[in-house]
Amino acid sequence: MTPEYFTEQLRDLLGDSLVSVVLYGSATTGERSEKYSDYNLMVVCSRLGLEELDLIRPLTAQWAEFGNPPPLLFTWKILKNSSDVFPIELLDMKENHVILHGEDVLKRLPISHANMRFQLEHELKGKLIQLRERYLLTDGSEEELAGLLIATLSTFQILLRGGLRFFEVTVPFRKCEAVRRFAMHAPFELAVFDEIQEMKDGKIELKMVDVRNLFQRFLQTVENAADLIHQIGHRRG
Repeated sequence: MTPEYFTEQLRDLLGDSLVSVVLYGSATTGERSEKYSDYNLMVVCSRLGLEELDLIRPLTAQWAEFGNPPPLLFTWKILKNSSDVFPIELLDMKENHVILHGEDVLKRLPISHANMRFQLEHELKGKLIQLRERYLLTDGSEEELAGLLIATLSTFQILLRGGLRFFEVTVPFRKCEAVRRFAMHAPFELAVFDEIQEMKDGKIELKMVDVRNLFQRFLQTVENAADLIHQIGHRRG
């Protein structure tokens, strides 16, 4: 199911209450992988009660069967009032997106930077905790560890792109390039991200990688990044 088809079905179901459908993420930056990437959509409606949710529930279930996450659902009022809660995600979306239906709500969305440092540190530390938890649920094999690294890579790339905003006004759309730029400001080594990306892209075979060492380095790098963002907050406080 394509984003365009999903949008067409949404229009039929929701009619005038559908304000906007926005495509964002890897599909708009040229980084989408058929094997590992999905389509990310934000849907904005004039109302989002149980009636609207029931209308789109079967369609969303079909959408998920194709490996896609459910769309982000907002009313315009809630979206406008969320800009200080989710500044990292909304800034990324605002700078790089495609409108599939309706008005460009992101273009006129005011985004506050006030809470960005707090959100970034919270997300980095929370995702680090989750990464360790997910490791405990693996069988410890290199295949499972490699799969876990690949599955979580994009999330941490996005967060480091958010971290780059503390050092540079303009950040690259492509996550890999943003991480490399972030490395210019970080007092620790970030090459581990490139190594996992090469494994994800199939440029290096699993048998050529010391996956356990790679996983350990990745854990340490993410922890270092979280510490750096924490220090930024203390220096500015």
